[in-house]
Amino acid sequence: MVLDRPIPGQPVEVLPGVLRVTAPNRSLMTGPGTNTYLVGREALVAIDPGPDDESHLALLGAISRGGPRHLAAVVVTHTHPDHAPGAAALAEATGAEVLGFGVRDGFEPDRQLADGDQVRAGDLPLVALHTPGHASNHLCYSLTLPGAGESGRPPARVLFSGDHIMGGSTVVIAPLDGDMKAYLDSLEWLTAIDPPLDVIAPGHGPLLPEPAAVIGDYIAHRLAREASILSALEVRGRAGVDDLVGDVYTDVAVELHPVARFSVWAHLRKLGDDGLAQSDDPDDVSAAWVIRRRS
Repeated sequence: MVLDRPIPGQPVEVLPGVLRVTAPNRSLMTGPGTNTYLVGREALVAIDPGPDDESHLALLGAISRGGPRHLAAVVVTHTHPDHAPGAAALAEATGAEVLGFGVRDGFEPDRQLADGDQVRAGDLPLVALHTPGHASNHLCYSLTLPGAGESGRPPARVLFSGDHIMGGSTVVIAPLDGDMKAYLDSLEWLTAIDPPLDVIAPGHGPLLPEPAAVIGDYIAHRLAREASILSALEVRGRAGVDDLVGDVYTDVAVELHPVARFSVWAHLRKLGDDGLAQSDDPDDVSAAWVIRRRS
């Protein structure tokens, strides 16, 4: 199992039948870049073709046309601009079918996928798992590796997590499409999958072993942030999102506060749904919030 930092332009077989190709779109939000995974031995499925970057798409096309291999399908986890825009060009160049949750943000799949649908275009079939939270149309994909469970064999079940779980950072939840309660529920649901996950292949960063521990840390982190936000709101009495970002995200660089504010807003909206906080307009990021007093 390869645990090194992904390097753009350097394809790496991270698991048997799974090639990781990282796009050259490094940033504070994308880490080393968006990971595209080519899954299969001969008939390949590309997971998250990434941005519409000529060099990245040319490399994916060259790999999928090398020797006996061909690209049968392109699937996306969600339609954010660092994951889906390359799908149309890659499909046009290779003749592959495009699959995803639905039409949105300029993404138009040939076939729509729902929770539990199987992707059998490649020779290693995937299962789509609807995991809303980061985006309402977010899908993860699970793969059971052939021969898993035998002595010396690789991990049995892989989760291609897109932006639901990332390597090296937490996930931004940005309302109104992003939803903190849905996100936490989706994380909890993944912990109950049977058979359990063995490794996570994230949309950004290296492979993540021990998925149960990783997901547990994600849940604990989000609940700790929520408790801090509620405590800060209680101290202030009345506060806006930007006030609370400064109070709570003291461990995060100031240049990231404009992004962190969306997660604060998402937490406040969840606290509102839980009956612990309230706002005159929870759908407005600039609205003020107060503690909801119990009678």
